[in-house]
Amino acid sequence: MIRLNEDALICDLAETYQIYDYKQLPISLVAVFSCGLRENSRIKMELSEQQVPLNTLLLAGLSDKLNFLLWSKTKDGQKGKNKPSSILNSLTVQPQKEKNEIVFNSGEEFEEMRQRLIMDIEQGGEES
Repeated sequence: MIRLNEDALICDLAETYQIYDYKQLPISLVAVFSCGLRENSRIKMELSEQQVPLNTLLLAGLSDKLNFLLWSKTKDGQKGKNKPSSILNSLTVQPQKEKNEIVFNSGEEFEEMRQRLIMDIEQGGEES
């Protein structure tokens, strides 16, 4: 936990146990206190790669279902228009990183690109 995010662990220990300098304690005692932290503590959420606490996700899911039920009773819902956006999706969907990949359809295309890059490097230019 210390290697992952020492600052988060320090904050959690201070908030939960009023331990402000964990280095003064035996490491086994710090380990016990760390394991006893609540599931939505900063360090445990980081360990489980959660961005949002579980109870928030559950409430968002309930809210989405209620919104959908109410929308389905409206004229728009009967026509399938203007469906409400999902709060749960907005909390859980991660923005996708752009992929910098090139796809070649043949070995010849690959070799042509390779030769162009080698020539650019030899001429001191940048990749094109």
